[in-house]
Amino acid sequence: MLVGVPKEIKVHEYRVGLTPASAAELTRRGHAVLVQSGAGAGIGASDADYAAVGAEIADAAAEVFAKADMVVKVKEPQASERKLLRPGQTLFTYLHLAADKPQAEELLASGAIGIAYETVTAAGGGLPLLAPMSEVAGRMSIQAAAHSLEKSQGGMGVLLGGVVGTEPAKVLVLGGGIVGSNAVAMALGMGADVTVVDQSITVLRNLTARFGLALKTAVSTREAVALLLRQADVVIIGVLVPGAAAPKLITAQDVKAMKPGSVIVDVAIDQGGGAETSRSTTHSEPTYIVDGVVHYCVANMPGAVARTSTYALNNATLPFVLQLADLGTMAALKANRHLADGLNIFKGSLTEPSVARDLGLKHTAKESVTA
Repeated sequence: MLVGVPKEIKVHEYRVGLTPASAAELTRRGHAVLVQSGAGAGIGASDADYAAVGAEIADAAAEVFAKADMVVKVKEPQASERKLLRPGQTLFTYLHLAADKPQAEELLASGAIGIAYETVTAAGGGLPLLAPMSEVAGRMSIQAAAHSLEKSQGGMGVLLGGVVGTEPAKVLVLGGGIVGSNAVAMALGMGADVTVVDQSITVLRNLTARFGLALKTAVSTREAVALLLRQADVVIIGVLVPGAAAPKLITAQDVKAMKPGSVIVDVAIDQGGGAETSRSTTHSEPTYIVDGVVHYCVANMPGAVARTSTYALNNATLPFVLQLADLGTMAALKANRHLADGLNIFKGSLTEPSVARDLGLKHTAKESVTA
């Protein structure tokens, strides 16, 4: 198989679909790898590094898309990239279609096969290709919050961990999953006053066992969340419904009731955001203010730490890339039901039910195309 790796073009996205080491694994197995010139620059990987492991270098993305049997990316294809997709070509990347109807419609029109990292499952449960970026985003959310609390950024001018004789910031984490638990670890480590909210008492017990009584917990109810929001200096939204749009946990009225200069970091923004006032931002302009509350809603947070993120992501994606290349897309989907769970688009059909529901589009069962 010819595997193509274009340079990412989303604003301030420096990750790359394959590291040189991953490319080497493919070439050792007899596959061809075509990498766009400069694709690895953001992680410190040169064209020469890829060439040294047997990859070919393409001058432009158009050449990669024109020749590749499978395109491996990080972020969802941008509008100019979607025009380059071919019928039957496999695209393996994050898609996050539930919050992006134009992308879904253009991918359907392309006739390509779209396998989304974020809906690939694991034998023991969970989302193994989303997990490493959720870890990164959870940890980064606290860094972003600490910076956004600074007065020059529109925040209330509070040091997250405080100092002797002063109170630390009150951090509210909505969701105790991978994003939330990593946010909790960072916030507690910096000395913040941390409360985590989740619907599952089991999740809360596990977090208490991990972090001790320094962590405060609350079962998620509308009344509890509304009260905690009014008390919080920082709110981290880390709730995920696999493949679907994020639930709106924070209303516009909640935001009006929050402290002036408080901060919302919406890690769920890839799936539409968990606050009614959230809208996607970029690393170049990461924040905006609504009713005195700073909103940080960068849709590709891990792109800022591209080297760490790329290697963490490749650790998870490489086995699936190799299986797709070794067996071919259809045989791989039939052989691995967890990979088949990642199938969102198949030659003009939408195969992810949660996306179809959220976008109001027709759904075709995955089993009907992979059987």
